[in-house]
Amino acid sequence: MFRFAPSPNGFLHRGHAYSALLNHRLALRFGGRFLLRIEDIDLARCKDAYIETIYDDLHWLGLSWEEPVRRQSHHFADYKAVVQKLSALGLLYPCYASRTEIAAASVGRDPDGAPLRWRDHPVIDADEEDRRREAGKPFALHLDMRRALSRIADLRVTLDYPVFSPTGEGSHAKANPARWGDVVLVRKDTPTSYHLSVVVDDALQGVTHIVRGRDLEAATDVHRLLQALLDLPVPAYHHHDLLLDADGGKLAKSRSSYPLHALREAGMDPRDLLTEPGFATLI
Repeated sequence: MFRFAPSPNGFLHRGHAYSALLNHRLALRFGGRFLLRIEDIDLARCKDAYIETIYDDLHWLGLSWEEPVRRQSHHFADYKAVVQKLSALGLLYPCYASRTEIAAASVGRDPDGAPLRWRDHPVIDADEEDRRREAGKPFALHLDMRRALSRIADLRVTLDYPVFSPTGEGSHAKANPARWGDVVLVRKDTPTSYHLSVVVDDALQGVTHIVRGRDLEAATDVHRLLQALLDLPVPAYHHHDLLLDADGGKLAKSRSSYPLHALREAGMDPRDLLTEPGFATLI
């Protein structure tokens, strides 16, 4: 089972096209199934109009997928149940500090460049934390990384995971979740997070092969840890190279990379994408 899982917080670009096509072709090559999932937990930025454009862009690329399409915003109860399980294990704690306060007190950065948070390295003092709690201030739930890793050690679970190439060769990689510190699993503005929802969804949907860009490779550290803590199946992973723009930067919505819908509306034949640099590696 393969899946393509875009977030509808902007328009798809060539990089998304490459990843969607690669997932679809590998599903066919390995005799598997192909799912589309809409990762719309960010209710403030995700828009229905973007979802409709995603459907149109993928149909333009000649792709089809199984129905129904899972929209994460319709399944917050699934994530809440997992949060309750992790809380019952004593692995989550609330953080009332702002990002600015966490950055000021941080002793390092995680793989995404965000400031590290550790439970035993206070950001605000206990009195201020109590004041914010009593005032009903919003809080995020962080994973107590040291306690989580201690539990993994007690369970004698190894944090390796299978990796594969598009031609079928396989090997293993070792996750290193400690470099993420006490990662956020429930955001202040959303009852989940990318890390939590993607792990829950992949397990619920029976995803066996995850194909995504190298920019998400480090996130597998956290995902493998959550799989171990929750006793979930471990998919095989392939992280593909990223398509770059003319300046050598990665294609991204945040960089306003040229959208697929503009190519489509301009009358471009989608087969012409396969002649562009980067797409030649599609098998």
